[in-house]
Amino acid sequence: MFEQFSSGYYLGVLYVEPGEERAALNVEDHEAVNRQLYGASEGIERLDSPLVMKLDGTHFPVRGAEDVPAGTLTVPEPLVDDGLPDRREVLLARPERAGQLLKYAGWRPADAA
Repeated sequence: MFEQFSSGYYLGVLYVEPGEERAALNVEDHEAVNRQLYGASEGIERLDSPLVMKLDGTHFPVRGAEDVPAGTLTVPEPLVDDGLPDRREVLLARPERAGQLLKYAGWRPADAA
């Protein structure tokens, strides 16, 4: 689904469509990407931690959701443009970069004290 793009990102093509308040991928896609790209690396090692994606210059956390079709990324209304829904190139932050972005945004695992 994603391939190496640069030192900070992977590149993938997903069907992008308007969604709810938070960006989301199909839960099985989310876990597969998390396992494949983040699972064995330092930074983010939990399958339930958000992925960090970039679309049109904007970074955002992406959660897994049961109601999202496979191969689809739903994005909140502020990220929607006139060209959606459509297949789009999406950047996925590499583990180190994702960890930094999540930390700066104040994200902490639910079981962290």
